Formats: sequence, structure tokens, C-alpha cells
Amino acid sequence: MPPKFKFTKDEMRRAALDVTRKRGMAGLTARALAEELGCSVKPIFGLFKNMEEVQQEVMGAANDLYHAYLKEDMASGKYPPYKASGMAYIRFAKEEKELFKLLFMRDRSHEDVGENKEEVMPFVALIQKNLGLDEDEAYLLHLEMWIYVHGVATMVATSYLEWEEEFISRVLTDGYEGMKARYKKR
Repeated sequence: MPPKFKFTKDEMRRAALDVTRKRGMAGLTARALAEELGCSVKPIFGLFKNMEEVQQEVMGAANDLYHAYLKEDMASGKYPPYKASGMAYIRFAKEEKELFKLLFMRDRSHEDVGENKEEVMPFVALIQKNLGLDEDEAYLLHLEMWIYVHGVATMVATSYLEWEEEFISRVLTDGYEGMKARYKKR
């Protein structure tokens, strides 16, 4: 009788996350996950209805990991909190390229993304506090900074850029100071 493989959902989620790190979401197949776990595909479908459910688990785990980066960098005190959020985003892109692409560079044309203003409000509040802007101006400044930071992160995630942290920090400061000066003139 062949040995029975028993895995928890959490063990499978971690293995699926590892497969995605190596191969991207397109490489996360039942066969690839079974290979990572050293088993057949049967245990996978004993815990999950289908591979779409596994993919949703990976999305959640990747998002949790990104938020851990954000929390860690903002709490470290190495940079002011608002800057730390951008540095964390770029560090995530550099260290977790495939997970960054999964979360922030996938086709979202079939998703109801809408404007999730609630998610960015803590950042808007930081800008309001630091610069004395009203909520609408602070929100717009944040969106413009996010576009800037996302551009750097995308180039890092696709290995177009290989910038060191110190240089990235300088670039973000320059962008922020430029936008800050523009908003202060209004």
C-alpha cells in the first residue's frame, strides 16, 4: 500500500506560494503543486475544490506578505512612515518579483477594482498631517506618488532596474519634494 500524504491547507498554501514565487501564477498547476509537495494531485483536491480556489489562497497569502512588508518598514523608523510605505512597495517588488507581479501587474480588466479610497486613507492622513493639505489635495498627491513609486517598482520587478536602496530612497525623496513644492504653491 502506498504511503498516505497528509497535508494541512496551510502547508498546501505555503507550497502553492513557493511554486508561484518560482514560476508565476501561470506555473501554479496541480501537477506543479503536487511536485512541490512530493505527492500526487489527489491530496490537493481533497482540501480544495479546484485550482481556482488554490489560486485565491495564493492571492490572499501574497497580499498578507505584502502587508507584512509594509508594516515592518513603516514600524522600523528607518524612514518617515509615508516614505517607508513606498520603500516597502519597492522592496517587495525586488524581493518577491512574481508575487508583486501577481498582486500589482496582472490584467484587472475583468475585476471590479473601483476606487478603494478607504485602503489609502491612512496614507492620505499622513500627507495631511505632514503638509497641511486638505483631504482632496492629499489624496491627489498620494495618487501621483503611487504612480511614481509603482513605476520604479515595476522596473525593479521586471529587472529593468537594479538600483540600490540608497539610490531608490534618493529618487523617492526627489519625487516627493517636487510634488510637495507644487502642492504648497497652490
